[in-house]
Amino acid sequence: MDKKLRAKVLSASLIGSSIEWFDFFLYAAVASIIFNTQFFVTDDQFLSTILAYFGLALSFFIRPLGGVIFAHIGDRVGRKKTLIITLSMMGLATAGIGLLPTYASIGVAVPLLLLLFRLIQGLGIGGEWGGALLLATEYAPKKQRGLFGSFPQMGIPIGLVLAYGFFFLLTWAMPEETFLAWGWRIPFIFSLLLVVIGLLIRKGLDETPAFQEMQREAAKKNEVRQLPIVEIFKKHPKEVLITSGAKFVETGPFYIFTTFIVGYGVATLDVSFEFMMLSIMAVSVGTTIMIPIMGSLSDKIGRRKMFLVGAVAMLIYGFPYFYIVNTHEPALVILATFLGLVVIWPPITAILGTMFSESFSKEVRYTGVTLGYQIGAAVAGGSAPLIAEFLMNQFNGSSIPVSLYIIMTAIVSIVAVMAIRGENAQDREDRLKNIEA
Repeated sequence: MDKKLRAKVLSASLIGSSIEWFDFFLYAAVASIIFNTQFFVTDDQFLSTILAYFGLALSFFIRPLGGVIFAHIGDRVGRKKTLIITLSMMGLATAGIGLLPTYASIGVAVPLLLLLFRLIQGLGIGGEWGGALLLATEYAPKKQRGLFGSFPQMGIPIGLVLAYGFFFLLTWAMPEETFLAWGWRIPFIFSLLLVVIGLLIRKGLDETPAFQEMQREAAKKNEVRQLPIVEIFKKHPKEVLITSGAKFVETGPFYIFTTFIVGYGVATLDVSFEFMMLSIMAVSVGTTIMIPIMGSLSDKIGRRKMFLVGAVAMLIYGFPYFYIVNTHEPALVILATFLGLVVIWPPITAILGTMFSESFSKEVRYTGVTLGYQIGAAVAGGSAPLIAEFLMNQFNGSSIPVSLYIIMTAIVSIVAVMAIRGENAQDREDRLKNIEA
């Protein structure tokens, strides 16, 4: 692959993914300070916060459906066309949230409209991730799949930095009353500009080599393929279960470290919203740097081994994380976040996508990786802040149940990945190509 094409592929997968996650994290950033007071208005503050977190979780619950719909399009029509649709959906829904009136203006219609936009976001990002991943891995040289596959994963912390950084600058630049009244809307509306940039970048890229090869093979055989979702459950049910389980430790703890901790820090640790934004943003810069390093390292030592090291480390960290955070010392709060997001999480997330893509044959790869990823995200991701908030309330503010939740996600993922045995689908395709050559 020449350097120009390499740069175009990696930038297209990274920028699109970053914009999608920027849109997604905007809601997460202010769920516990804006949406619980202006949109989900009740007489019970705890219930309002739970409803706001439900709005976060809802988009995760719908992601598998979005994954199935757009993965079908991606496996039948093409990766590129699908990514253009999903990116447009995310941008329009995000801007729509920024333009919504408050509960005080039109009442119960507002939370319902907000949930509708969150559903659209969930559908969009459900199809986006798999496309961005395959855009990278299906162009990647064999010995650099781990590195290429890590680039869409970098979009997660980059999107978080952009979203939290935007809000931090706004809270610094304007009075609190102004920010709460209308300032928070600016990043949501600004998303439209980022979407236009992302579409222009992706427009100039061809379909992936694997998809073009698949089209040529289908044309030669003159075959009519089944629905990819049907083929997945006929030929790859074990891989769907494994990838869904592997996702638990990557997604559950992440939303504890980045979303739940914001509200917890302000309400319980006596630190400011601005401090939490700045600390998570600063740490996420380190996360972004570590992800491609871990991805490249996985090309040398193996995906499975690296994932298990990270998952075991997360299991061990479940109790120390809250022990450090509950000191109420701002510097130690940053340290706890740093250890979680820069030291432990990158070896897990960097190779997750590549490991998933190598598990499925190219004919159903978009559907397979998307279904496994989004089912795991729906069960353990978006619900994590909601579960953590509920557990804290039920156990009188004790963090022990939340630590056990982190440990549980790690155990599920360790068991899932330990079940991976033998030659994966990608290795089998490579071997057959070598025989034919």
